Amino acid sequence: MPDVVTTPGSALRVAGLFAGIGGLELGFRSIGARTELLCEFWSPAQAVLRANFPSVPLHEDVRTLEGLPDVDVVTAGFPCTDLSQAGRTAGIDGKSSGLIKHLFDLLADCNPRWVVIENVRNMLALDRGKAMAYLVSELEALGYRWAYRVVDSRFTGVPQRRQRVLMVAAKDDDPSDALLAAEAGEPDPSRYTQDAFGFYWTEGNTGLGWAEDAIPTLKGGSSMGISSAPAIWVPEAQTGSAIVTPHITDGEVLQGFAPGWTSAATGRVGHRWKLVGNAVTVGVSEWLAHQLIAPQTYERSSDIDCAGASRWPLAAWGYKGRRWASSASMWPMHAPYRHLLDTIDLTQAHPLSLRATRGFRTRLEASRLRYNPAFMDALKLHEKHMNGLAAVA
Repeated sequence: MPDVVTTPGSALRVAGLFAGIGGLELGFRSIGARTELLCEFWSPAQAVLRANFPSVPLHEDVRTLEGLPDVDVVTAGFPCTDLSQAGRTAGIDGKSSGLIKHLFDLLADCNPRWVVIENVRNMLALDRGKAMAYLVSELEALGYRWAYRVVDSRFTGVPQRRQRVLMVAAKDDDPSDALLAAEAGEPDPSRYTQDAFGFYWTEGNTGLGWAEDAIPTLKGGSSMGISSAPAIWVPEAQTGSAIVTPHITDGEVLQGFAPGWTSAATGRVGHRWKLVGNAVTVGVSEWLAHQLIAPQTYERSSDIDCAGASRWPLAAWGYKGRRWASSASMWPMHAPYRHLLDTIDLTQAHPLSLRATRGFRTRLEASRLRYNPAFMDALKLHEKHMNGLAAVA
């Protein structure tokens, strides 16, 4: 990340809607910004916010929030439940994701300099991009210019392949300068090692969630309807330790939080994985905070008018009913990369259970997915090992 500054970042005031565990707000706090209000509905997330933002007023329901304080930035990482491939895909009109409408009601009575919205990449495609069209139309109706960009959290150096839509809107500033000007391009694949691979054991029918020297996207749910850690294959490890799931504190670190950030959320560990999976990667919001206080100049001469296009590109900007596709990649910068095995603590990792291994292996064998044969061999050895432990027990 760029060097932390105290001014003008320290003058920024932030209100966080759909705050989750504070990923967006924590990134802004790292540059000295002051959070004036947090709003979050789920009680485990509220507990985390109260523990980590003890002096910040916390409102419990965006539906009953009557107004926003005088702030410079309003953040809204609104629920992805109805937009995610792992969720219900009910769309922007769904019960959870549809709550974003309250953001626009609140913006009608206040005038922040910046609005920041974050959600899953799938909303660009679901229902032919209906969600994005809704966001754009509501922002433009309020007089905002907008820009968005799909970013991969790995650009911040964390070993998590996480692609999210980051959207910025403003009335007096150009969001493109803040969001689209920084460009590093795709990284050299040689920076990734071959000593660990992440996958999601809850998949196996239509996908693996496969990631080289990284974990796949941490998520708040799955196609199996459960929140859980991903799994990691360490090819050189001994049988029994080669297929593992990371500890929840590793999950926090993989999202840029300090270990134990969600410890205030008591109860099932699955709740903590859901909190982490729904969060915004802290490094992403920290990068954005720096961009908002020191925008660059975006070169747009090669951008393409796409106002009539049927698909939303990976990056775009627009205003007053017009929009242009940008060639901005998912990599605005290349922070020093932390390899997966240098990030997680294998001494705290747990072997993937017999039931989980068997279920994943069965689904994978029945699918038409392509995978490394050595990976299947490792799964079978691990299953045999865990079956032996179960027999002894």
